[in-house]
Amino acid sequence: QVQLVESGGGLVQAGGSLTLSCAVSGTSSSLDDIGWYRQIEGKSRDLIARISILGSPIYEESVRGRFAIFTDNDKNTVNLQMDKLRLEDTGFYYCNRPSGRLHSWGQGTKVTVSS
Repeated sequence: QVQLVESGGGLVQAGGSLTLSCAVSGTSSSLDDIGWYRQIEGKSRDLIARISILGSPIYEESVRGRFAIFTDNDKNTVNLQMDKLRLEDTGFYYCNRPSGRLHSWGQGTKVTVSS
């Protein structure tokens, strides 16, 4: 069974940076098949970053130019570098397949951006 474990969240001031990590186990599928989602309180869980079939990153408009998704094959993780954080980036962040049959969700990691 595939396990996804998110980590790296925390409290950060607006304009700051965080790096989230998604540890993937129980599958031999490519790490490129894992993206990052964000769930802001009271809203749906939205896909914000993924890696296309051609290997290039694709971002939701609000994070484009500020976030970067990258994989670490040695550690079997999919990471999200988040820079220039804004108050509206506050929420829970999850990793999972960007399409098709999803894996079971992890517990997520909470990001709080303060002014």
